[in-house]
Amino acid sequence: MSTIDDLFDVSNLVTTEEREWQLKAREFAQTKIAPIIDRDFEDRRLPVELVSEVGEQGFFGMYMNGYGLAGASSVAYGLVAMEFEAVDSGFRTMLSVQGSLAMGAIYKFGSEEQKQTWLPKMGKGQAVGCFGLTEPQGGSDPNTMITTARRDGDEWVLNGKKRWIGLGTIADVAVIWAKDEEGVVRGFVVPTDTPGYAAQAIENKLSMRASLQTEITLTDLRLPADAVMPNGQGLSAPFKCLNEARYGIAWGVMGAARNCLEVVVERVQTRETFGEPIGAKQLVQGKLADCFVEYEKGLLLAHYLGSLKDAGKLHHNQISVGKLNNVREAIKIASTCRALLGGDGITSDFPVMRHMANLESVRTYEGTDEVHQLILGRALTGLAAF
Repeated sequence: MSTIDDLFDVSNLVTTEEREWQLKAREFAQTKIAPIIDRDFEDRRLPVELVSEVGEQGFFGMYMNGYGLAGASSVAYGLVAMEFEAVDSGFRTMLSVQGSLAMGAIYKFGSEEQKQTWLPKMGKGQAVGCFGLTEPQGGSDPNTMITTARRDGDEWVLNGKKRWIGLGTIADVAVIWAKDEEGVVRGFVVPTDTPGYAAQAIENKLSMRASLQTEITLTDLRLPADAVMPNGQGLSAPFKCLNEARYGIAWGVMGAARNCLEVVVERVQTRETFGEPIGAKQLVQGKLADCFVEYEKGLLLAHYLGSLKDAGKLHHNQISVGKLNNVREAIKIASTCRALLGGDGITSDFPVMRHMANLESVRTYEGTDEVHQLILGRALTGLAAF
């Protein structure tokens, strides 16, 4: 157990079962992901061979009930997300895209047939899903959606583009959001072998390089009438899925922050300047203390959100507090740790620069800082400033 864990013992906050989930995720992340992550980050490659192993461990959709899923608590899921992101944000993103967005949409809004068809396989990692909401022109404003769904007899015909869609090129099923002829947003369950579906990886990323983001093109894609999710109408539906992902982010980024702190605490005890370890310097200890305080506050906030979620009392405004605060503070912690490592901090000898780059993506997706500021501003004033 690390010094960080010793100083802030998370086991005192959680149940035995939740702690077991965390430790299982930590072992998986440290033994399966950590040994290859630097290579795959450099090679711009998601280790897809691990997807089925994640499913075998029961991590996908683990807080859902039925369909062969674990039915664990939201706190347990948050701890798993934290352990995955302690190794790399990109791999936690894969967990989120599959388990919170794609599976979450089908679980919340799909028909019983859609659930029975996809959730057991996705939970086991035997099928991969993606979530097609964001569009090239839309970004943070999905109301500008131009992807269309037109009725043609007993079929739906979809046309449009989606961008920054995780797992789109390897997905077996895509949850696609489109506007019908009345302007109503609807969700569709789309097998990706349907003619008219095409996905291309976005290759020129300087962040999330061991992750897979894509652009999806839908060209006269025909679906049967029962492909529409019966309970997924209006923008509130995809936003509910986004809130699940945002919740996981509040936990996950604390894993990245913890890992940055772990490596720098070890380093400052062994690197010597001016005749003694730099960790003996007051300025260094002050920076470490400030970072640790923000890490502890962020983890306490994530746990509070998880407790509310498990009690059925979590509001989306509260999720925005977690996403905004924890990502912002994780970036500050990573930046401070990078500086404490000196020039070596920009090398792959340490994971900190990789975390810094990845966290800039996490800051942007599932709502930028500004979007969450406006959500909270609206909650405080009753006035929308979007």
